[in-house]
Amino acid sequence: MSKFENVTIIKQANVYFDGKVTSRTVEFADGTKKTLGIMMPGEYEFGTEAAEVMEILAGDLDVKLPGADAWQAIKGGQSFDVPGNSKFQLVIKEITDYCCSYV
Repeated sequence: MSKFENVTIIKQANVYFDGKVTSRTVEFADGTKKTLGIMMPGEYEFGTEAAEVMEILAGDLDVKLPGADAWQAIKGGQSFDVPGNSKFQLVIKEITDYCCSYV
């Protein structure tokens, strides 16, 4: 899906890591939410409450998911699943555009 229709966008940005990661929240009529954002190069650790699907629209990164021993390379056009109530690590190699869906 390249565009969302009939949504509400929260104007205030979600800002993390001194502005190196930012996103905006998109709310759908059925109550589901997504965030659209940008991550600048760097190393980050995120915590989740709900399970997430991270769709990488453009960029290059490595992710270490909960319980994994190895890093996984992810590029634009790929996605990965993150379980709820967990932490995951990212190494962002170039500016990365993403869409996070909460499931």
